[in-house]
Amino acid sequence: MTRQYQDTVENCLERIRLAWNAGNADAFASEFTEDATYVIFLGEPLLGRKEIRSTHADVFGKWQKGTQMAIKVLGVRSLSADVASILTAGGIGKGRDIPFDKLQTFTLIRRDGRWRCTAFQNTAMSRRAKRTHNSASNTGILGTLRAWVRGAEDGR
Repeated sequence: MTRQYQDTVENCLERIRLAWNAGNADAFASEFTEDATYVIFLGEPLLGRKEIRSTHADVFGKWQKGTQMAIKVLGVRSLSADVASILTAGGIGKGRDIPFDKLQTFTLIRRDGRWRCTAFQNTAMSRRAKRTHNSASNTGILGTLRAWVRGAEDGR
């Protein structure tokens, strides 16, 4: 009896992370649909897999060379059997402990049994979000409450 491979949204995110960590623009771009949109944290859109690949070849060869990606899933919404929206906290850096400094939305679609990203939005985190998502004591509802209280104390 042969086992059939079942792709998951988590597998897709892991392939994206591993391709980034390897600095492999081809593997990274292959996790996006041909017509994907990719909005970088500075607000610039990349349109299509080819532009995502060519831009990331520069990213991996220059200013983000040797960096690693950290990603934490904050929520998954199934929009249909083959479409999912995933909210993540993400970070890029060197070393073992990479802080989360971006909130990201991935829209994944499944075609021929494989999940790929068709839309990606990357946004810089606020100070409050950084505190919430980077502190070990700031997990769960208690962490959310602590962050809210600190924000109120700071006048935010």
